[in-house]
Amino acid sequence: MTQRRSYAVGTGLFIVLGFAALAYLATQTTSVANTTQGSTYEVETHFANVGQLKTRAPVKVAGVRIGSVQAIDLVPGKEEAKVTLAIDDRHKDIPDDSVATIYTSGLLGDQYVGIQFGRSKTPVKEGGEIGLTRPAQQLEEMLGKFFGGGSAPDRLGGTFHVTADFTNIGGLQPGAAVKMAGVPIGSVESVLIKPGSSQATVTLAIDKRYSQIPDDSSAAVFTSGLIGSQYVAVQPGGSPEYLADGDSFVLTQSALQLEDLIGKFLVNGSPSDNKSGGAQGATQPDNAGKK
Repeated sequence: MTQRRSYAVGTGLFIVLGFAALAYLATQTTSVANTTQGSTYEVETHFANVGQLKTRAPVKVAGVRIGSVQAIDLVPGKEEAKVTLAIDDRHKDIPDDSVATIYTSGLLGDQYVGIQFGRSKTPVKEGGEIGLTRPAQQLEEMLGKFFGGGSAPDRLGGTFHVTADFTNIGGLQPGAAVKMAGVPIGSVESVLIKPGSSQATVTLAIDKRYSQIPDDSSAAVFTSGLIGSQYVAVQPGGSPEYLADGDSFVLTQSALQLEDLIGKFLVNGSPSDNKSGGAQGATQPDNAGKK
């Protein structure tokens, strides 16, 4: 009887201590969220994806809280979020070329905005904008990196848009990476089929840092590894002229399908069997010479 009573008392104390710990954590979280640093000034940022970022989330520099997220709004007509930051007046020395990134605290923690200082001598003024941003990392992007698909680069310098027409895009999806020499230089913005056309028009958002792409370059839909995600690979040409915003790739190559590969293997056999007809298995570009 005494042992049973001791067990009940111990269980009760454990439950009470558990509730006390939860109450303490709740009050600590609330106090952090409601912390004010006096007067503030507002700064705007724009993100392609804010993830689970919420208003009143912290804004940090080097891990030190300097403000909070004031508001999150969708930019009219754009797939872009405007995030207004309320920065403490004591921190008016943020360079205007700083980078704002959405981070996650720990593995399952809340998200916050981290600011990495740039080298400019001009600080961001009240009502100004931090133009260089990195969006929140999504689970799909991290899985794509794990399987070798890579992800689109950060939009640190703005983007320009070019299009490419493919007869087959396979499993290519908006948000897929655009690579040149294996380096991500942009992302797939949209995939559309024009009325009356049998081709898919893929719009690519290319980082302006990689604007010197010859206008006779080719674009192909590749797959990373055996089960990796698909992406658009750009093969530079030799023209002295470069692609500009709104231009199109002249040469494209569609995604290879498993059925096509099996068909080629069954028809042509192994490479040693196809000694005289090696040219039969060559794959021609979709739009070779098309203007």
